[in-house]
Parts: sequence; C-alpha cells; structure tokens
Amino acid sequence: MLTKLKERKVTYTNPIFNTMTEEEIISFQEDLLRKQLKYVYRNAEYYRRIFHEAGAYPEDIRTIADFQQLPIFMDKAIERNSQQESMERLGHPFGMHLCSSPDEIVFTGTTSGTSGVPTFTYTFTKEDIDFLNRYIRHMLDYGGIDAGDRLLFSHALGIYATSSILFGVRSHSVLPIDVDVRAGSKSILQYAMMSKPKGAMMTPSLAEHLIDRAAELGRDVRELGLQAIFTVGEIGVGVPEIKKRIEDSYGCRIYDYLGELGYSCDSEEYYGIHCVAPDLNLFPNDLVDPETKAPLKISDGVIGERVTTELSLKGLPRIRYATGDVIQVLTSECPGCGFKGRRVKFIGRSDDMLIVKGANVYPSAIKKVVANFIPDLTGELRIVLTNPPPRVVPPLQIKLEYSSQLDKGKLGELERKIKNALHTEARLTPEIIWCEPGTLEKALTKTPLFEKNY
Repeated sequence: MLTKLKERKVTYTNPIFNTMTEEEIISFQEDLLRKQLKYVYRNAEYYRRIFHEAGAYPEDIRTIADFQQLPIFMDKAIERNSQQESMERLGHPFGMHLCSSPDEIVFTGTTSGTSGVPTFTYTFTKEDIDFLNRYIRHMLDYGGIDAGDRLLFSHALGIYATSSILFGVRSHSVLPIDVDVRAGSKSILQYAMMSKPKGAMMTPSLAEHLIDRAAELGRDVRELGLQAIFTVGEIGVGVPEIKKRIEDSYGCRIYDYLGELGYSCDSEEYYGIHCVAPDLNLFPNDLVDPETKAPLKISDGVIGERVTTELSLKGLPRIRYATGDVIQVLTSECPGCGFKGRRVKFIGRSDDMLIVKGANVYPSAIKKVVANFIPDLTGELRIVLTNPPPRVVPPLQIKLEYSSQLDKGKLGELERKIKNALHTEARLTPEIIWCEPGTLEKALTKTPLFEKNY
C-alpha cells in the first residue's frame, strides 16, 4: 500500500528521547515520578491518605521498583467511591484525588464502564490540555495530516472522553468534521462525502460498518479519498483480516492508537502501539499480575495488567491506577519501522476474561479466530453468558453470523473448522449457534461481544 509519510519510522513526541538509551529514559521518568508524587501528596487528600495507609511518604520513592512496592492506589471502583465522597463533602464530582481547584478544570470526559455510573476520569486543566495536544499533533503529523486539512471525527461527542482529542486536532490547525456517531452511518457518510476529509478518527467497528453501509447506498468508501484512519477503543486493527479489509476498502493505512500514549506504525503487519510519550505516563513500565496485582518484570513478550501513572498532568492525575487492560509489552526493535522504544499489544480486559474448564479465555482471542473465517462469516459474534462471569459452565455458547454468500449446506464443515481453530488458538471447544445474516446488530461505537442472559 502506498502512503505519503514524511518519515516512516515512528519517533518519540519529545525529540530528546530519540537519542536516549532505555536506561536514560527510565531515569528521566523516575525524576518526573518523584516530582509528581510530591505534587499529588501536597494537593490531594486522597493521595495523602493512601500514602499514610501504606506507611510511606513520597520521599521514600526513588525508583520505579520502589514505586511498585506500593499497593494499587486506584481502580474503577475506588475511583467511583472517591468521586462520591467529593460530591458529598466538596460539592464536585471529580473525586478526592483532584489536585487542582475545581474552577481550574476546562474539560471533563466521562466513561461509564459496566455499572453505568459515569466516572470523570479524563478531567483536565488548560495546562493539561496544552500539554496533551502535542501528542495528538505528533500522531496526525506522522499519518500525513497537515495544517489546513480536514479530518472526519466520528465518536460519541459531548461529555465522552474521546472529545478531548478534538483539542489536539484543532491545535494542529486541522478542521475536524465532527459528526456524532449517534447521528447514524448515513449522515456520517454524507458529511464525509461532502467535506472530503484527508483523514478520519473512529472505532474499527464503525470503519467496517461504513464499508457495508456505503455499498448499500450505492457508494464506495474509497471515494472519500482518505489518506489515514486512526482507530481507538477496540482490538480490531490487531486482527490481520480486519486490518486488511479496512485498508483494502478505503485504500489507505489504518493506525491503532491509545489516546496520547502512542500509535501503530505504517506497516502491512500490525506491530502494536508504539509508546511515544514516556514524559506523559509511566506506561508501559508498570505491569501487574491481573489477579494478584503483584508487579511483573518488564521483558520482551511479558503479559500483564496495565497500571497507569500520569507523570505530567496537574488536574486529576491518575497514580498507580489499575486500568483492567491486559497487554503484552514488546521491548525489541519494531520490525516494521525500526522504533526502538516499547510497544504494546492489547490482549483483552481483565473484567472480560472468562474461565472455561480452568482455562482463561479472552473475547478478543475468539474474535481473532472468527475473523479468519471471513467472508464465510460476517465477523459479527456474541458470546452468550447464562451466569455472571468469569466462570462458565461448559460448553461456552457463541452466536456466529454466516455470510449471505455461503451455501448453507456447508455450515457443518465450517462449524468443524471453527471449533478446531478455537480449540487450537484459544483452548476452547464451544457450542456454536448459527444466526442468519443481519441478525446480530452492528454497533457504531464499541461492538458488544457479550449477550448476558442472567
């Protein structure tokens, strides 16, 4: 695939890191960490409380290894408790870990998680926004999106976390064509066809759905003339068949990104998110066992739960926050672009993990296997749960949607192949429930993988 990049090799957002060794970058992070721990201890009652409960003070922490001996400071449930306390005591919803004055906050973005109770996780001061913008500019610049260009931005707008990305887009002098995903695929395509954006930001699910929707409307997404698509929020780009389908259909490269923390490179094969922001976050150098929360040593290929610590944010910085994201860290040089820093691949969510006959199964692993059988399958699936996870009484039921082009007489043979592949790749022998094409509703945001019948 032809792309029009200024430089194919991914670089760090802050160029000083491009000439540093791994040890020098770690030392730089540790200096930021020491300063940030003193800052949050001084400015947030919650963090003072956590330090006291751990019998420690910021001055005790000199290295990342020292830091990892502290307990997890926060997770989603603790965050909800913190914000409930601040609402009751202080009259604001940002949590007792807020480090600035509430009137200094210029943006808050929420995420609801599984309970439906919003958390104001992405809450920033103007200083924070200005700092974060540089990472979005860096990514857009890498993808060939320049000042004066237009960019289709189709996520849930308003109070949702992805809206913070728009600050970075505009700071790059790029005009966002921000069409709320809830407006529907027809409206998204209409605005895109009219405005001719050079790039787009959306979920992989939406990128796939627009391919099919455009065809239904007698159009082709290649007509959009996109040069780059940036996707977030799902594992889709890490599945070779999904990546290839999107790139072949749109005629451009698709990049996976994790907010301001990093993005994938311009390669036919997916080599993970390149971590370009060591001055923003300790990510991915703090990893724990998803069950015990014991710290894990960073080595090439290690898998664990991502713990985030924001080193440079001042409003609502997260410190030793267990994200629930299970990732694989890669420390070797990227085979695709030569980036020498850390890279990560997402394995799944710790709260999505299922235990079937003693084996840990992530929905993302099932999705990857199913994608191998496109076009015989549409790629849509639902994992049917009859009891609360993680433990599943076997066999695990999976609803799969066969393609309209498939001869129904071949379903038996196809089912055998899928079961064999799932047994080999995911140590799973499921019960497959066949669905006619179009039965499983396509989501324009994150595609739900579970059907909860309990």
